[in-house]
Amino acid sequence: MSEISQAQPDYNYKVVRQFTIMTIIWGIVGMSLGVFIAAQLFAPALNFDIPWLTYSRLRPLHTNAVIFAFGGCALFATSYYIVQRTCQVRLFSDKLAQFTFWGWQAVIVAAVLTLPFGYTTSKEYAELEWPIDILIALVWVAYIINFFGTLAIRKVSHIYVANWFLGAFMLTVAVLHIGNSMALPVSFMKSYSLYAGAVDAMMQWWYGHNAVGFFLTAGFLGMMYYFVPKQAGRPVYSYRLSVVHFWALISLYIWAGPHHLHYTALPDWTQSLGMVMSVILFVPSWGGMINGIMTLSGAWHKLRTDPVLRFLIVSLSFYGMSTFEGPMMAIKTVNALSHYTDWTVGHVHSGALGWVAMVSIGSIYHLIPHLFGQKAMYSTKLVNVHFWFATIGVVLYIVAMWMSGVLQGLMWRAVNADGTLTYSFVESLEASKPFYVVRFVGGCFVVAGMLIMAYNTYRTVSAPKGSLVPEPAAA
Repeated sequence: MSEISQAQPDYNYKVVRQFTIMTIIWGIVGMSLGVFIAAQLFAPALNFDIPWLTYSRLRPLHTNAVIFAFGGCALFATSYYIVQRTCQVRLFSDKLAQFTFWGWQAVIVAAVLTLPFGYTTSKEYAELEWPIDILIALVWVAYIINFFGTLAIRKVSHIYVANWFLGAFMLTVAVLHIGNSMALPVSFMKSYSLYAGAVDAMMQWWYGHNAVGFFLTAGFLGMMYYFVPKQAGRPVYSYRLSVVHFWALISLYIWAGPHHLHYTALPDWTQSLGMVMSVILFVPSWGGMINGIMTLSGAWHKLRTDPVLRFLIVSLSFYGMSTFEGPMMAIKTVNALSHYTDWTVGHVHSGALGWVAMVSIGSIYHLIPHLFGQKAMYSTKLVNVHFWFATIGVVLYIVAMWMSGVLQGLMWRAVNADGTLTYSFVESLEASKPFYVVRFVGGCFVVAGMLIMAYNTYRTVSAPKGSLVPEPAAA
């Protein structure tokens, strides 16, 4: 063996460590906010008559914190790690890496400072005002340059499929963000969208659903395609299927946005196109889910003792479930019942908590020992406890929201013999209250799991290097 091939590449783990720790911190902040506003829905007095503690101010802060702070930091951490390991080369630019870290934290702090005080564009998942949008664009372009620059200087000829998904997610999110955020500023913290009426709505949900499709799906599929095989100690079940999965997903997802606008002023043909493409999208989504789960062929026994692998595989189960549910809800006749109800909230969280959070948590648990010079986490038993807290919490949450949503849809559609509505809106709210309490309890389980993760991570990071060794996990 030559001296070069024996040498371990000098990777930049500093930025990966920074993003990894902030993933956990922002996860606790964002999910705790979610639990607080969930409590407000059955106990409205919890806003204490303070404007910036009202549901309307904190809800966008919650969504931005869990999607872009928690999810974003997880994507930065894992993508910077994956691209270095699979390309066997250090990041293209350490300075750009640090700019993306501090720039992204500045974006998150800016959201914390502006959203509770009512500075908002009122666009779903794109509420931040124009100066912050510009900073997001700058950070994202730096991220793209660093990622693709690293691919360009790679030491291996092959580009592993995880990098395909990560690269597609980065490029598409840049186009989505810049396209949807086009606005006319009228003051430092106020702007108006460049688009109007139904066109503005179509642009918003082209962005909104593809923020789900690329930020919350393609990026995390890149994570899955690296960490599931690594944790399982098995090759990807079918590399050919992973490539087919990639091209099918990115070709179809971009068309699905109009299913958010059924029965609105959007042209009917556009609604129908969004519905059809959403239904077709079920196929590549399940192709990816099956590919991930079948990677365990010959290693199923590891699920008994490895809670990190459980996180990753159960996340794929939630991915399969939510990507079946989504196309079903896009069908107009089903959407007539589900639209504007808590069913949609349940669907979003089966994807966000079940898929995105659990695959992120599993990946972070895999990363931490590698990043901080340990052979294992401080306590595998605590990882196992976290797994059950997360799983129970997600199931309580989504089942409660499914039941509440179907109940709401049926109550809103019920009419008397003379054509008048059988139930008032307030009556449907009263009927939903028990489900809101269960949703709150589920959220508490999820946050408790994150606090356990933070403690476990602290003990792992603070332990002398190399002092922690694997321990058997409780089944």
